Amino acid sequence: MKRLSALTFKQLRALDAVARTGSISHAAEELGLTAPAVHSQLKALEDNFGCALLSRKGQTGFESTAEGEALLTAFHRAQSGFELAIHRIDGLQKGFTGTVILGVVSTGKYFAPGLVARLREVYPDIEIVLRIGNRTSIISALHESAIDLAIMGRPPRDPPVVAVPIGEHPHVLIAPPGHRLARATNLRPEDLLSETIIMREPGSGTRILATRYLDRIGEGRPYETTEMGSNETIKQAVIAGLGIAMISQHTVTEELKAGRLITLDVPGLPIMRHWFLLHREDHALTGAMRTVWNFIDAEKGSFLPSTV
Repeated sequence: MKRLSALTFKQLRALDAVARTGSISHAAEELGLTAPAVHSQLKALEDNFGCALLSRKGQTGFESTAEGEALLTAFHRAQSGFELAIHRIDGLQKGFTGTVILGVVSTGKYFAPGLVARLREVYPDIEIVLRIGNRTSIISALHESAIDLAIMGRPPRDPPVVAVPIGEHPHVLIAPPGHRLARATNLRPEDLLSETIIMREPGSGTRILATRYLDRIGEGRPYETTEMGSNETIKQAVIAGLGIAMISQHTVTEELKAGRLITLDVPGLPIMRHWFLLHREDHALTGAMRTVWNFIDAEKGSFLPSTV
């Protein structure tokens, strides 16, 4: 360990320069030192290892000994490692490398993987970790600082966040194509409230929105509900005729195109909300987080499913 602690990069650079140029004077010129200074570095290095690291080549030149070559091999490897570290540090500071944990509410699972794929294509050195959960779990993750950025509907009040809208988020009432209300227009509140309403689980943003809408149009009138834990289950239940449901239109684009589901013609629908990109107000964006934020913001919702 004494040998290692006494070793300096100046000494190794001097050894490398003399071995490459074959001359102390040429090495001194390359390093911007005097010839005696280079000689002093070499002497300190050889004293440290107790052996010659250079040998005479002809009358004026020098070449490395086997011991010197072993030391130079390690020096070149270390130099490459430090160059890589400098590159990575530079990338971290400029936001081109690092890890970003992106939390997305479960309704966003229909577009989030595609968004992450686009990010990885543009920034291959940034690792994007995708976390998907309902609104309550994503807000909880923000509280615990378990995620860096989040995509959801209405931003939470607690914790305080910085949020920007990134695209429209329509919500519709869906039914199977053969439903008794399928071809009706300007449906009345009592038409809807006489149906079984299929709801998401507590903590879901879609459930909160549906409950507020139905309570408003029904003016407090009770209605029958059944609860299911995912958009996929709700879609299949509606297709099977178990009820109708309010759902994000982004989750049913394929079923609507294929005719497996239809949207009900109800005044005031679709309810137009927005998707938001957000982060905790007390967590400043740095490095890779800033890069990912800017990319998603600049996309202006181009990654969202088409509702046309």
